[in-house]
Amino acid sequence: MSEQAPQLSLDYSAGGRVAGVDEAGRGPLAGPVVAAAVILDPAKPIPGLADSKKLSPRRRAALRARIEAEALAWALGRAEVEEIDRINILQASFLAMRRAVDGLGVVPDMVLVDGNACPPLPCAAQPVVGGDNRIACIAAASILAKEVRDAELIALDARYPAYGFARHKGYGTAVHLRALREHGPCPLHRRSFAPIARLLGEEAGA
Repeated sequence: MSEQAPQLSLDYSAGGRVAGVDEAGRGPLAGPVVAAAVILDPAKPIPGLADSKKLSPRRRAALRARIEAEALAWALGRAEVEEIDRINILQASFLAMRRAVDGLGVVPDMVLVDGNACPPLPCAAQPVVGGDNRIACIAAASILAKEVRDAELIALDARYPAYGFARHKGYGTAVHLRALREHGPCPLHRRSFAPIARLLGEEAGA
């Protein structure tokens, strides 16, 4: 995996406090969706920021420590499995993002959200497609969100060892799908997602 980080825009041109927002856990079959909001300090640029998926676990952990220590403000938000099943994964992702922005303790002058849409927010907001690989504050948010969610799934692996959460973090890998067929879903699984819903339907019809 490449550790070569691109040159990201610091995006202070908007003036004032600019928060980057991203989420982790939209695609998995299990676990919460976690979002982060980060306002970087223009006086303390953090080299090496990049899309969290392009960084090794060791590099992400080092960057997480610097972000938490040197950012002007950062906060996390989340939506639980029950919320995902009740309002769908897109709305749950937006809910987690809103909670992250609310947790900053200050209202940003601008929020830049990774993706092609923004949740309703109490301030100006703009989506940025591929923002986690283009905008420094979004990259920082992607790193925090992924680090926190991965650590949680690793911890939950001890509670539900049959599923291999520490390995795949809830994504629908062959190992995970095989464990689901063998053991059925656990409380971490998203019942509204097609593979889980299909399995539950097969069990109900058996």
